[in-house]
Amino acid sequence: MDILAAQVGEALKSHGLMLATAESCTGGAVAMAVTDIGGSSAWFERGFITYANDAKQEMLGVEQDTMIRYGAVSEAVVREMVTGALRHSHAQMALAVSGIAGPSGGTPDKPVGTVWFAWGIKGGQCLAQLHRLSGNRAEIRARSVHIALQGVLELLNQRTETA
Repeated sequence: MDILAAQVGEALKSHGLMLATAESCTGGAVAMAVTDIGGSSAWFERGFITYANDAKQEMLGVEQDTMIRYGAVSEAVVREMVTGALRHSHAQMALAVSGIAGPSGGTPDKPVGTVWFAWGIKGGQCLAQLHRLSGNRAEIRARSVHIALQGVLELLNQRTETA
């Protein structure tokens, strides 16, 4: 994870961007992974751990109607989490993750391992992806951190290719 987090840092620095995270099921593990890298204050601005639905609404401005209509683990919510993280920080890029890490909490529509991710750049595009992960709670969370960081690199690569 250190290598990937360091790559994210280098990519953000080369683009002159700061990152903010908005995390639910990962409980701050993405922020921890990036702050494990020395010098990360040059590219990591802040993290929001919004585990509870109220926290998503209060800290990030996720609309209550969105939560009711789609549920906390949804594309609509992670997109609003990214928007809120950008609005409530000085970062120019944000990522969001919300999912069901288990062992309980799953439903037939959203089983354990259902995780939504979103990445966005201020004034630019916001991408979202659904992943269905397998494993125990620790494995789902660790894989989610990896996917979240990999998504930063992919969005920055797209930005470079279209520039």
